Amino acid sequence: MVETAALQVPSLSDRVLRAMERIEYRLATDTADRERIFNLRYRAYLREGAIAESEDERFTDPVDDHPNCLICGVYADGDLAGAIRLSITVPGLPQIPTAQVFPEAVLPLIDAGHVLVDPTRFVADPHWSRALPELAYLTLRLPWLAMEQFGADIMLAAVRPEHYPFYRRLWGNTVAAPATLYPGLSKPVMLSLLDYARAAPRVEKLYPFFRARDDERTAIFGTSALPWLPLGAPALSGPLRA
Repeated sequence: MVETAALQVPSLSDRVLRAMERIEYRLATDTADRERIFNLRYRAYLREGAIAESEDERFTDPVDDHPNCLICGVYADGDLAGAIRLSITVPGLPQIPTAQVFPEAVLPLIDAGHVLVDPTRFVADPHWSRALPELAYLTLRLPWLAMEQFGADIMLAAVRPEHYPFYRRLWGNTVAAPATLYPGLSKPVMLSLLDYARAAPRVEKLYPFFRARDDERTAIFGTSALPWLPLGAPALSGPLRA
């Protein structure tokens, strides 16, 4: 009798960890990288019907020039596959885009001294979404890594209502505010949030790919806690806690 070994299907974590070998994270600090991301955003939001066509085929807003904003590109095999924007509240620079849309939910958290990471403009190239099904998880590693890098307490997620169950299953986000229109978009978004300190041990046990690799956070975000702060801006000596 010939014994046939049961086929083992790779787990999600195995697939993501394997796909990470093809990925490079890079901050968009020069004009060319930023423009490629603005065009990727435009194509992604246009495809979803969230924005109208424009002649310049770029989607940007004033938040992209805020000093506490990081525009991050996700490169697969050297190609721009996805992007996400991270806004971080720091002393003297509390402005984040989601606070303008959901002030009743977000401003009290800022006033209480919490450090927030606000990911927005999460987009993917359709070719790479098909070729690399793990791309969404690989992109969401960036706000997760930023939480530890900047000593943050709470991660926000302003997402379309149909996308919220994904964040609830993945991280355990809870609803913070009902759906409303977001400036510049034609489709409403709702607000959810995550208590990072409470969620991190469970999430990283279930999904080990969210753990930072050796020196990974420094390689992405720089050696300073706040590498983008302008001269004269207040420094952050440590995490702020309420």
